[in-house]
Amino acid sequence: MPNNEAYLQMYRRMLAIRLFEERVNDLYTRALMPGLAHLYIGEEAVAVGVCEALRKDDYITSTHRGHGHCLAKGASPDLMFAELLGKKAGYCKGKGGSMHIADPETGNLGANAIVGGSAALATGAAYSSKYLNQGRVVVCFFGEGALGQGVLYESMNLAQLWKLPVVYVCENNLYNEYTHFTETTAGEIVARPAAFGIQSATVDGQNVRAVYDVGSKLVDRARKGEGPAFVLANTYRFRGHHVGDISRDYYRTKQEEQRWMEERDPIKILGAYLTGDHIVEQAELDRVQDGLAAEMDRAMQWAIDAPYPAVEEVGEDVYA
Repeated sequence: MPNNEAYLQMYRRMLAIRLFEERVNDLYTRALMPGLAHLYIGEEAVAVGVCEALRKDDYITSTHRGHGHCLAKGASPDLMFAELLGKKAGYCKGKGGSMHIADPETGNLGANAIVGGSAALATGAAYSSKYLNQGRVVVCFFGEGALGQGVLYESMNLAQLWKLPVVYVCENNLYNEYTHFTETTAGEIVARPAAFGIQSATVDGQNVRAVYDVGSKLVDRARKGEGPAFVLANTYRFRGHHVGDISRDYYRTKQEEQRWMEERDPIKILGAYLTGDHIVEQAELDRVQDGLAAEMDRAMQWAIDAPYPAVEEVGEDVYA
């Protein structure tokens, strides 16, 4: 069981993701960031709960909504901001942007703009880990929209046949862009991995303690050579599909959004646990927020001031 400091660490990580994403939205609205970004606000407990169960040398693969995964695995906010702004100091030298951030030093094999696009990459990395006897576990994050992609099932089939150390984490935030998942996904989600004999679990994706509990057990199981697993994390994105999706009345109600934000905010849920069990005082959580907010402001401004790559570098480090 995690100790109190571990829960505080999870709180800091979730809050850091929230504050980072709020500043990404600010950069977009001020026309300082090229392109779009898909905010992870509301889903922080999934990335943090799972990544806290991993070692630094374990791998993850991410999605178009990947900033939370990157930060939860240990990425630096200043370098992430720089990447989003197209700056040379960014993780991909400013050429990857929001949907292609990768950080091999923390085990992040990269975000992916293709829905379900990282399933085979994660499974291949798990095969490599097993073949080389590295003891690494791979976590493949994807949204419920990826359940319509055949590559996911091909990958899970091989992972089960070869008993690969990979955990597939489905972040079901209810909407495939603007369509409720029940209009696109037949049957029970966990019945799909179960058909391959893959051990599956469903978890409240707004409760980071529950996510960590499930994630740590399945990660340990994979590390012991007992094969792949599948986690269905039920969650919700508080903002639009992307930063430009402002008016959402045509596909979900304001009442629904308000209910999730008031009653199911993962940061509030963990904060209430920490203060309710007298692990920390609210004043300490306020200090954590103030400190992280200042840190994010410094990181954002550093990235704004950082230089762009030289024009003659446009063809470097580009492979496709």
